[in-house]
Amino acid sequence: MEFSKLLISLFIFQVFFPCHMSIQAAPANSDLFREYIGAEFNNVKFSDVPINSNVEFHFILSFAIDYDSTTGSPSPTNGKFNVFWDSDNLSPSQVSSIKSTHSNVKVALSLGGDSVGDGYAYFDPSSVESWVSNAVSSLTNIIQEYHLDGIDIDYEHFNADPDTFSECIGKLIKTLKNNGVISFASIAPFDDDDVQSHYKALWKSYGDLIDYVNFQFYAYDQGTTVSQFMNYFNTQSSNYNGGKVLASFISDGSGGLTPENGFFTACSRLKSENKLHGIFVWSADDSKRNGFRYEKQSQALLAISH
Repeated sequence: MEFSKLLISLFIFQVFFPCHMSIQAAPANSDLFREYIGAEFNNVKFSDVPINSNVEFHFILSFAIDYDSTTGSPSPTNGKFNVFWDSDNLSPSQVSSIKSTHSNVKVALSLGGDSVGDGYAYFDPSSVESWVSNAVSSLTNIIQEYHLDGIDIDYEHFNADPDTFSECIGKLIKTLKNNGVISFASIAPFDDDDVQSHYKALWKSYGDLIDYVNFQFYAYDQGTTVSQFMNYFNTQSSNYNGGKVLASFISDGSGGLTPENGFFTACSRLKSENKLHGIFVWSADDSKRNGFRYEKQSQALLAISH
């Protein structure tokens, strides 16, 4: 008798709360637009970039790097981060100004990047504890000075194994969130075996703390087609299962699926499948040349009721 009551209760629960868990787990369409800015020192300013008031807009300053910037040949500093973006044009007062002018704008900083000086920027910790301690302290100072909201992880070269990377970055994000220093975090992997092994280890252990996956789809070959892009997107969505994987293009047209070749067609398809979690662009520095035409188009697409 008790068993049949339990079955009836379960049946009633399923009727009234169908697929409740799967609705919770699957991210839906979003109006998030993100743009990297400041890595190429060509005097681009926040105010140059068109901002649609009907999207959520994130600028991502590129880059903060744990290297010494005072010497001719930069060397790793074990988590003591310095500003390597165009801080003359992208200063604390300019961050405050763009955020006060546009209530839908948040500003983040990206860690690492491809290069520093004339060489690669390596993730090179002495130990998990010392790196995390230095990183929390130095980044908290930069984030508070610049009035920032979040961080992005864009290390692309590693002098540490995936588990060490995962522990360092995971503990960094967790501590900054717990301390109320940041409200969101993202990662920026691309399709390379070494890169993916590090980010997938991080995702496995700390994916619940990572709000967005800025997957660098433009690192695929130039001439990528719409159908190839859709396949790549589905593959990376399964690699970062449950994550908000964003569509992306590079504004100099050097790789991936370009706006001219169907990027917005692919985005519309993703939207119809409820998978357009946002769009990001590398980078404002290059887009300045074409008047930010594709930034306008991206935001217009995202602003149509998502």
